[in-house]
Amino acid sequence: QVQLVESGGGLVQAGGSLRLSCVDSGRTFSRYAMGWFRQPPGKEREFVAAITWIGGRTYYADSVKGRFTISRDNAKNTVYLQMNSLKPEDTAVYYCAAGHRPFTSTPSSGFFDSWGQGTQVTVSS
Repeated sequence: QVQLVESGGGLVQAGGSLRLSCVDSGRTFSRYAMGWFRQPPGKEREFVAAITWIGGRTYYADSVKGRFTISRDNAKNTVYLQMNSLKPEDTAVYYCAAGHRPFTSTPSSGFFDSWGQGTQVTVSS
C-alpha cells in the first residue's frame, strides 16, 4: 500500500494562487496515475485533475481548465497542483489520490485506491 502526504493548503483572496503537493512514499508496487479531488463544505467529493506517471497525460474538470495545472516529478514521487485565479467556489478540502487502474477519459474516484488526509483550501471574496 502507498502512503500519501499532502501539503500547501491555506487561506487566500480571490484571484490569488496556491500550489498543493502530494508525496507518495510507497515503494513496493507501481501505480498508473495520481489525481486530485476536492470536497466543498456540505457537498460531495468531486474530480479536479489527474496525471499518468508514464506519459504525463493530464485530465481536468471543466470548472478548473485554464486555471489549474497538474504536474509530477517521477524521481521524487511527487505530484503538484498549481492553482491560479482562485475563486470562492474553489473552497474545499483537497485530496490527493493514487490508482493502479488505467483509464482513457476523465476518471471517477473509483479508479483510485489510496488517498491522502486532505488539505484545506479557503478562498475569500
